[in-house]
Amino acid sequence: MSDAAPAADQVPGAPHPRETPTLFGQDAAEQAFLTAYNSGRLHHGWLLTGPRGVGKATLAWRIARFLLATPPAEDDGLFSAPPAPITLDIDPEHPVAHRLLAGSDPGLITITRSVNDKTGRLRDEIVVDDVRVLNRFFGLSATDGGRRVVIVDCADEMNVNAANALLKMLEEPPARTTLLLISHRPSGLLPTIRSRCRTLRLSPLSPADMGRALEQAGVAMPGNAGHLTALAAGSVGAALRLTALGGLDLYAELIALLATLPRLDRPRALALAETAAQRGAGDRFDLLLDLIDTALARLARTGAAGQPPQPEAARGEAETLTRLAPNAHSARAWADAAAEITARSRHGKAVNLDPAALVLDTVFKMQKTAAG
Repeated sequence: MSDAAPAADQVPGAPHPRETPTLFGQDAAEQAFLTAYNSGRLHHGWLLTGPRGVGKATLAWRIARFLLATPPAEDDGLFSAPPAPITLDIDPEHPVAHRLLAGSDPGLITITRSVNDKTGRLRDEIVVDDVRVLNRFFGLSATDGGRRVVIVDCADEMNVNAANALLKMLEEPPARTTLLLISHRPSGLLPTIRSRCRTLRLSPLSPADMGRALEQAGVAMPGNAGHLTALAAGSVGAALRLTALGGLDLYAELIALLATLPRLDRPRALALAETAAQRGAGDRFDLLLDLIDTALARLARTGAAGQPPQPEAARGEAETLTRLAPNAHSARAWADAAAEITARSRHGKAVNLDPAALVLDTVFKMQKTAAG
């Protein structure tokens, strides 16, 4: 992959998972893996699941570093077996840690979306040739105790042929090989892949862990930390994206627009649409569509629960959501609108519809729903 190509397994503006020294808020998942390791019956396939941005890739790299730096118990001699490890932490000065940081450890291979040689851009999916490189990897002589580790980031992006090729690897894995599959939506994977893996589920981060994780990434919590916590939903990746693209201000403007419904402040709607149509605003446009989905989901939740989600994700949000979604009937209406808007947005992006027109179409659909 060329230096100019984007990394398929890295959140923009965040350190690569191999560079993240500490994983916050996922002690249960780490301990579950250590318990399996210390039992002497380590499963060969692991499915790391949970929402986006909660540390699945960081955990995968921590596991890989631990496995490659920790000799198998039977290799430790007959007379002085070391105590069972109680943490996945590895000294950053360990040779394995240095090699992983440099991307040069022969015991690890990562499977991600590759660059299409014809277009010079990342493919939209992991293709079968990306998985077939494992045949050569498994054919090489193993080092450092004979361990090999494979990280697939993320398994959701495999096409059918790639998934079937990986399934064969899971069915007949080489000895001392551990495959770590990262998945945001495990229900979309082949059932046979899921059945051959043990699941480690990671949870959304608490506000305190979120703050520590952002500080580690070099990002300070904003003054309205509660708004960021609500919008990010415990995902560090989402929080980094929101802060990098001005997501808090964008959502606040969206809520201010919703507050004018059902009459609709048209100049405000036009101004919001124009932010999506500016040159080079592709990432911000995608974020706006995601924030619209978030607002619609919080509207439906308000009507269903009889109260708005807490904490607020923008000033005045609770009052606006309560007014627009006062009961279960309105909750169903907003849920139906969300499904239609999401489908239309995906179609609009697929056919390269003008971003401003797509945003305005969405706003008018929300106005119609608010009017009942």
